[in-house]
Formats: sequence, C-alpha cells, structure tokens
Amino acid sequence: MIDSEVGYDPFDPVVQDDPYPVYRQLRESAPVYRCQERDTWVLSRYADVDQALLEPALFSSAKGIFPTREGLDMTATFLPMMIMMDAPRHTAMRAIVSRAFTPRRIVGLEDSIRAMTAELFAGLDGARECDLVQDVAGPLPAIVIADLLGIPRDDRAQFRAWSSTLVQGDPSSPEAMQSALTAAASLYEYFTAFVAERRTHPSEDLITALVQAELGGQRLTDEELLGFCLLLLVAGHETTTNLIANAAVVLAEHPQARDRLAADAALIPHAIEELLRYDSPVQGLARTLTRDLTLHDVPMREGDTVLLLFGSANRDERAFPDPDVFDLDRRPDSQVAFGRGAHFCLGAALARLEAGVLLPEMLHRMPGWEPDLGRAQRLRSGPIRGYSQLPLSW
Repeated sequence: MIDSEVGYDPFDPVVQDDPYPVYRQLRESAPVYRCQERDTWVLSRYADVDQALLEPALFSSAKGIFPTREGLDMTATFLPMMIMMDAPRHTAMRAIVSRAFTPRRIVGLEDSIRAMTAELFAGLDGARECDLVQDVAGPLPAIVIADLLGIPRDDRAQFRAWSSTLVQGDPSSPEAMQSALTAAASLYEYFTAFVAERRTHPSEDLITALVQAELGGQRLTDEELLGFCLLLLVAGHETTTNLIANAAVVLAEHPQARDRLAADAALIPHAIEELLRYDSPVQGLARTLTRDLTLHDVPMREGDTVLLLFGSANRDERAFPDPDVFDLDRRPDSQVAFGRGAHFCLGAALARLEAGVLLPEMLHRMPGWEPDLGRAQRLRSGPIRGYSQLPLSW
C-alpha cells in the first residue's frame, strides 16, 4: 500500500522538527512507503517494525543501519561494529562483549555517575540558565564512558571534544561530516595505542576486560575492539544526551507531570520508559532485505533498504492507546526505542541509569525550567532525534 500523497524524508528539516504528524499519515495510508530521495522503503506500524527487528536473518544489518545520503558508505567508513553485523559473527562478538559489559559493571557505576552529576551541577551554582546539552546532558555520558573504558582523567577534555564532534556530524553538511570523520580517525588512533597499552599493562577497566574476554577460544580482533569502542561512544553518548534533552522539552510542555515527578521519585523509572516511547532518541534504523518480501501487498526485493521507524512504532495507536498523549501512568513495556531481539541496545541499562540519576537532579536544581526553543538547535543527522544546543532558564 503506497500513498503518493504522503511525503516523508528522514533528512527533511521540517520532518525532523516534528515527525509525528507524518508518521501518523504513513501508518494510516502508507505502512510500506517508498522514500525515493533515500532509495529506501519505510515501515511505520508497530507490528511491522517489531517483527522486522525479530527477524535479523531477513532484515540484515550487515550493509549499514542508516539511510545515508548518496556517496556516503557507512560500512566502508568505520571499522567493524556489532551493530552492522549479522549472525554468526554478531552472535559470537556480542557473547564475548557481554562477558565484559556486564550488568554488575553498569550497576557499579551508579555512585560515580551521581558524583559526576553533582560536579556538573555545581558548575551551575547560582546560575538561572544554561545550555542543557553543552553543560550537562552532553558531558555526563561522555565522562561516564571515558571512565568506563579507563580513559585517563587528563585526556578527558580531548576525548569529550572528539566525542561531541563525532555524534553531531550532520550528513547534510560535507564540512560537518568531514569533521566527524576526522574525529573518528583521531579516536581510532587514540584507542589503538590505548588497547596496545592495556595488553601489556592490564587494569580494572572495560578495555582490559574486552582485551581479555574470550568465548570458545575466540577473542575480539583489534579492529573489532576499536569498532566496539567507537560504537559504545556513539550509542552510549547519543542516546542518553538526546533522551535527557528531549525529556526537558516534553516535561516543560507537561508541567503537571513534571510536578508529579518532582514530588515522587518512585515515578522516575516509569517516566523514563514513557519518555523513550513518546519522543524516541533514535527514531529509526535501516536494514537490508536478504530475500524478496511482500508486505501490505507491496513487493520489496532482495537487496532493498528498509528503514524501521521506532519513533512511529512507539506512537502507533494499534499498540498504545492515545499514543500522542504523554502519560506518566502508562506502562509502555513494549516500546522499541532500544530496538528488540538480537540487536537490542547493549547500552540500554546504562542510558536508563544515567537518566535515572540526572532527571531527579534537574527537577531539584532547575525547578520550573523553560526551554528557549527559539535559540535551540536540533541535530540534523537523519533518524537521530535530539538537540545540539538547548538553552534552559529556571
């Protein structure tokens, strides 16, 4: 079912500013939509997106996960990453990484995350305004990941600069993309030396654990190690930063819900799930079909790219009653902001932990905050939804 009256392009700034009305049109009139500008099919209904995520053999990740602009080949640009692998190597690599990136290791970060958060807010003492992304929501996850990996504190400022440049690369801007690729090259160079040092001088950090982790006699190659470090940096940084920034705008638009959260911290975990559903930090990822498929009477061919719209699936009225209502009493356990199945986001627990620490601090230290959306700047990176700048006052 293709409706020629519907227009959707993930790189359209108008769509990026507010994609949800277009998503509703797609779900109603074109659940299998052909985006000619990006040479990709688009799936927007929850059931279709969910099923695709659970069929990695049919919806392959190996040829890239973003519908990119012409001439930009993500698989040729970056070293091997789990997120762009299929079984059996994906299965083996994830099993190895999971032995190092354990729930216990993540839980053990809570005290340091609280201390870092307090340090960031201490820098705002006496202030009545800030740029949430630049001052808090961006630095926190970058620092957390640097500490998790074992990056020395003296290198933190440079690490944050590379990280910020990388995650804010705008595919519509050749200059921004070149800066992002330069930052990626610098990070690869840094991690190459760091991994080599940890092979001869082990420590208690994640890099050492990854170097030493093995399964069935297999270990990660140097290229896979470097690819995972970059993946952790991008996924771990981007998801948390955008979750917090989007949350600040959503909660300012729903002051009664914000007041309830300020009064009852027990609601925070439920609020995080509803925020993930309501305004997903990652709006969608792409897959490649490994065989012909007909869906909703629309034939798609082997080798075609298919964009799975998580943001639309999470607003599908077939799965979530009154989906355009932000509801603290909702329990959206089936939301797909972190994906599903084999490629479920490995850093989901870390993002939830960071948000669970940061949101209560914001509610306490920035009462009644108001975002200045006139000065805010959205990320222009396709299916990623968030802000590069978000001025707040309180």
